[in-house]
Amino acid sequence: MALIEVSNLKKSFGNQEVLKSITFSVDRKEVIAIIGPSGSGKSTLLRSLIHLEEIDDGSICIDGEYLVKDGQYAKQTEIRKITGKMGMVFQQFNLFPHLTVKENLMLAPKLRKTESLGEIEKRCYDLLRKVGLSDKADAYPNNLSGGQKQRVAIARALMLNPEILLFDEPTSALDPELTGEVLKVMKDLAEEHMTMIVVTHEMGFAREVANRVIFMDGGEIIEENEPEQFFLHPQHERTKAFLHKNWK
Repeated sequence: MALIEVSNLKKSFGNQEVLKSITFSVDRKEVIAIIGPSGSGKSTLLRSLIHLEEIDDGSICIDGEYLVKDGQYAKQTEIRKITGKMGMVFQQFNLFPHLTVKENLMLAPKLRKTESLGEIEKRCYDLLRKVGLSDKADAYPNNLSGGQKQRVAIARALMLNPEILLFDEPTSALDPELTGEVLKVMKDLAEEHMTMIVVTHEMGFAREVANRVIFMDGGEIIEENEPEQFFLHPQHERTKAFLHKNWK
């Protein structure tokens, strides 16, 4: 069974239909890159998976449990349990500026109260080491570069031991020279078999790291394939036009 199963997902904002019967699945350890023009519904889809947006109809099943089935959501306790299997990394980092890097990482696990402070602190330093920022534990976000902030955000998302990581354009707010350090961390996670869904405009990352690429346009999945086929032999005219414009 797939780790994530999405079927006939529909979402509108007023009269604007943002998601039109979206159906796809993600296997455990798979990395999915979602690409497409601005306004195609990519971020709304991602936010729906972790219940930051409520859908109008359709089903989302995570690890065999329904977050929403045919438009009917599970109870709040179930929703918290299901969404707790996921972590999300946002475009704008969303770090608390008044907290140090270490405090940002430790906040959610401390609130959860399922581990000792010592265990939380150890994992905090382990993850900062993993993202190459062990010397920044006591720094405040305002004293970090954009790339460092995003690496802190990735470490923070990993603090709750998620089974799935969702990335919403994680490099689009960064200068090009800082993008590489964030993509390297993401590539390392992929090599460790973390299940990831990455909304991105980084075509090189999609081609090199993803197991599958999904192209969205106008609230629909237009095409999906493994990267080599997707980039070298796109089937749909809209895909061809997008790649011609965005991938060299």
